[in-house]
Amino acid sequence: MYFEQFYLTCLAHASYMIGSQGEAAVIDPQRDVDLYLEAAEEQGLKIRHIFETHLHADFVSGHKELAARTGAQIHIGAQAHAEFPHNPLRDGTEIKMGALRVRALETPGHTGESVCLVVTDNADEKSSEPWGVLTGDTLFIGDVGRPDLSPQHTPQQLAGMLYDSLHQKLLRLPDATLVYPAHGAGSLCGRSMRAERSSTIGTERLTNYALQIADRDEFIRQVTANLPARPGYFLQDAEINRSGAEALTDRPPLPEFSPAELKALLDQKANVVDVRPPEQFAAGHIPGSINIALSGQFASWAGTILGLGSKPVLLAETDAQIEEANLRLSRVGIEDLRGYLAGGVAAWQKAGLPLVTTAQISAEELNQKLRERSIRVLDVRRDGEWQAGHIEQAEHHALDNFPQRLPSRELDTTQPIAVHCKSGYRSMIACSLLERAGHYNIVNVLGGFDAWQAAGLPEVTGNLVKA
Repeated sequence: MYFEQFYLTCLAHASYMIGSQGEAAVIDPQRDVDLYLEAAEEQGLKIRHIFETHLHADFVSGHKELAARTGAQIHIGAQAHAEFPHNPLRDGTEIKMGALRVRALETPGHTGESVCLVVTDNADEKSSEPWGVLTGDTLFIGDVGRPDLSPQHTPQQLAGMLYDSLHQKLLRLPDATLVYPAHGAGSLCGRSMRAERSSTIGTERLTNYALQIADRDEFIRQVTANLPARPGYFLQDAEINRSGAEALTDRPPLPEFSPAELKALLDQKANVVDVRPPEQFAAGHIPGSINIALSGQFASWAGTILGLGSKPVLLAETDAQIEEANLRLSRVGIEDLRGYLAGGVAAWQKAGLPLVTTAQISAEELNQKLRERSIRVLDVRRDGEWQAGHIEQAEHHALDNFPQRLPSRELDTTQPIAVHCKSGYRSMIACSLLERAGHYNIVNVLGGFDAWQAAGLPEVTGNLVKA
């Protein structure tokens, strides 16, 4: 048996390939599929099957392109009502591949069409027990899938389905069964995933908070409480995946823009995305540009902040960065890009056009200014982060909510506003959005709340001061 996990860190997404006796299957493929073709060739395998555990909402899958390039059959839950040729999976549907047997379990809860895939290796004469289960977004390592991604069901209805799927199906598998989910820590498809990339049914039974909740009503209450904000593009991505995305190889090259052309686009309020690291953006950037750095969860934040129809213009230092940004945006469904600035910021400067800077402040300097009452603080982390600990004087407005409403109420003052997140990545996105909206008395907190804590500065949880 051949088995490999492909982990895409920027989306916290895990896809898989399993193979036996010359045949292979890919599970939950990412948008760009060359890596599976290369791995199959290296292993001497032919990709015959493609499994989707559900209609993914946080990324666009490459199942349609991979099927076109390999002739493989796509398998997806019957309740997905997929619009491409496929084999509908129902409880007990089995696919045999060499010595492997893949059995589908219908496990609604994260979405209505979710399935899990139980893999048994019949070549293992010592055991007839399942080798592992590919759980999609139903069961994560330390968590379960969020139950609010269906336009047909309420979160409470989905959470009830999820409880039943876990207790009536997954937890009936042997404790030694390996667990491989479709996402890891950092994904918005759950809340508190652990950093490990795999587990076992037995380990999750003992350590996963959601599986410790025996009462169904209490389970529903807990898994629907304090859910992270759902990005607007999630439901759009699910619909793209229902019909199947077009092949990436069909996309035309990006147009180049001159500095003068870019200035004209900025005057028309075009979305210009600067993908350089936050520190470079702070040191000098094009007025009106938005900093979403490639160094973090670039595509997820671009989708959240800009939306799929934003038609961004890219700004980077190298052509390789432009190519990477273009690919990563396509993974979440942002495909209609206007183009990019040829020569980047250096070309803008050479054309005699101005740059602006974003002031930055250390945690210690911020603390001193707070004591002097000469600055205000805006915390743009998520609700759970805020509740776990925050600066006492801070005002809270999560970056996830910026597309609905910029925190203009908090900024009705001439006093400087220090913006922070956990480490400085999200806060620079927030600073750039606020600057674009005309708020220039903005200061970014270097190192974010991590730096504040590392300096031993006080924080509060509720009304209690934490040392």
